[in-house]
Amino acid sequence: MFVKSFGSAVFGVEAMTITVEVNWDAQGKEYYIVGLPDSAVKESMHRIEAAIKSNGCEMPRTKIVVNLAPADVRKSGTAFDLPIAMGVLGASEQMRGWERLGDYLLMGELSLEGEVRPIKGALPIAIQARNDGFRGLILPLANAKEAGMVGQLDVFGVRHIREVLDFFASKGQSLQPVEVDVHTEFLQQQTVFDTDFAEVKGQEHIKRALEIAAAGGHNAILIGPPGAGKTMLAKRLPTILPPLTLQEALETTKIHSVAGKLPEHSMLVSKRPFRSPHHTISDVALVGGGSQPQPGEISLAHHGVLFLDELPEFKRSVLEGMRQPMEERKVTISRARIAVDFPASFMLVASMNPCPCGYYNHPEKVCSCPPGAVQKYLHRISGPLLDRIDLHVEVTPVAFSELSSTMAAESSAHIRERVVRARQWQAERFREQGGIFANAQMGHRRLREVCALDEASGQLLKKAMERLNLSARAYDRILKVSRTIADLAASSVIRTEHVAEAIQFRSLDRDSWGK
Repeated sequence: MFVKSFGSAVFGVEAMTITVEVNWDAQGKEYYIVGLPDSAVKESMHRIEAAIKSNGCEMPRTKIVVNLAPADVRKSGTAFDLPIAMGVLGASEQMRGWERLGDYLLMGELSLEGEVRPIKGALPIAIQARNDGFRGLILPLANAKEAGMVGQLDVFGVRHIREVLDFFASKGQSLQPVEVDVHTEFLQQQTVFDTDFAEVKGQEHIKRALEIAAAGGHNAILIGPPGAGKTMLAKRLPTILPPLTLQEALETTKIHSVAGKLPEHSMLVSKRPFRSPHHTISDVALVGGGSQPQPGEISLAHHGVLFLDELPEFKRSVLEGMRQPMEERKVTISRARIAVDFPASFMLVASMNPCPCGYYNHPEKVCSCPPGAVQKYLHRISGPLLDRIDLHVEVTPVAFSELSSTMAAESSAHIRERVVRARQWQAERFREQGGIFANAQMGHRRLREVCALDEASGQLLKKAMERLNLSARAYDRILKVSRTIADLAASSVIRTEHVAEAIQFRSLDRDSWGK
């Protein structure tokens, strides 16, 4: 007997429907799975056999051929267990209601006792199931809320293969589709944070720099001695970024779902991601890749913040791999059989000590590094990468008087209000230019139109370039940051004070640094 069921394969952040064709032939004794399955798929017949026997059914001792179509696309993972098992039971006539298998897409890994275990990529699978016109989706209960966000599709969460058999036998009456109020849950979680800028004593200059970075989507690097608060400040940056839109949240959730990074029973990534990989990370782990391409840290930080602590300690090849994604806001992973795109629109925030010993330019402690060590340490970061960082912020230790102060600091909520207003100005400015949402994303041509300077501001910038020996690459960055500062001040034109403040944030471009 011949039976079809349907599953799905995830490539990048998109899914493709896979037809599971099962043919039962009384002439023979072997099981075959064809259609470019990997080892995990080939091993599924052993799990399926144990799960079927554990639930009072018999595994046919005849020839069974399972074809995963289209046959020229590689299939990987354990999530095909459930559709294959249903196909085998339908083909061997041990399943009532098998005629309705074509109405539903099934995915799930089976345990030897028949439990249905969680899968990766439930959200893109649900979106594709809806687009292909399936009546419903049956998948593990742990993934049901995630998949339930997709409208116009009934999603059924199951714990055991027995529930799936009862569902088809009862003509769909034994299970109720999951109901998810996406908007309510999304809005409830958006403003809940474990950290707040109100907890930070002093460091007003650094808070201001991070506010500017958040308002314009600018990359930033914090340079200061150990214990000055660089990491603590960076971790609070997501609390002042504009809230995710629902569309941005869905895009981010798809990436985390494919990577298997969503917590169990979670529905949606409701807050901007903050990813902080260790400096021993590999090229593939940061950028993405593998034999079956998976998203890296830069994609997991999509619409959020990628924080690289102790930037000079990262391998040069790892850092250089970020250059193209930072410009294009996506990364393309190419393999012999497939090429996939992962989104990678993130804010880079990095931190570093000013020198190997950590105390160069310290107000109290003396730097013990030999001559030339500071420049050598800085040169671990390539010029092209440093060129893509708009704000260079020097962090100094907090004085005791500030640490012991009982005066309340400004909260993240108040800072966030100013950031949101500035982003609204930018949204209006770039309304007719698709793909540009913040000042940091402006191209060279648009920069000249948006960031025109009056004579006084132009003269100030000219003098700064000459006296501070700023590099040519600093010019465009100063203009972009000046435009953001003007937006925070609700000014339609860039004024002299805006340019003056922006010039302060180009420390590493000065020839005098480290000498």
